[in-house]
Amino acid sequence: MTESKAEDLLPYWLINVPEDQRPEKCPEFLLDISDRNKAIVSVPENEFHRLTWMEVQEIVRTNRIDEFRRAPLDHRRYLAFMAQLKKEHGSVMDFIREKRVKWTDVEPSEAAAFLEPTDYKILYNDWPYGIDEKIVHLVVWTKFVLEDDPETNDLTPKMRKEIDEYVDKTFRTRVPSDNIIWFKNWGSLKSIKAMEHFHVMLNDPDIDFIKEITNGDVAVSACLPDKATL
Repeated sequence: MTESKAEDLLPYWLINVPEDQRPEKCPEFLLDISDRNKAIVSVPENEFHRLTWMEVQEIVRTNRIDEFRRAPLDHRRYLAFMAQLKKEHGSVMDFIREKRVKWTDVEPSEAAAFLEPTDYKILYNDWPYGIDEKIVHLVVWTKFVLEDDPETNDLTPKMRKEIDEYVDKTFRTRVPSDNIIWFKNWGSLKSIKAMEHFHVMLNDPDIDFIKEITNGDVAVSACLPDKATL
């Protein structure tokens, strides 16, 4: 029996787990998860396709951001981490505020969006999607609201223009325009709903530039053992 056929016979919570590490029952962090999450962790790791830069651009251009997925093992680690985080910090928002952006006050200043540096922060995405490893995935966290149009569930034209002007000034002055793309997740796709943020992806950027704009940040997932929480 081939490996993929053998994987087909396993419950979703055992797929991608080495035979000598398989638990006898489903780990708590994988119980009662959504069908979408089950589908992601059920893909054999060796069959997962990492998106190319051209594919990433097309997904954002067509606003099909629901097609972004983490690699199966990364998503499994993500679910385990989020479950543990909620136990230790009470909420994901508290962890982000206290440990990642390190804001004691989340009230925005009275300045217009992006004018006051203390109102936003650029960090690595702690759990990036399954994309080409040359692509850097960042998150821009904001204290101010990123205004949506309630009729379209998308950014208002004014807000989209303000974000694009910020991306122009911050990223396109240092990275070729064709190697930058940004998007804001639909409300239904946000894993962290209580803090405003949007995503920026850069194709094969100068890592010194990334260190500069993130102030030397390191993604949480990069600090954990590769096979933790199997």
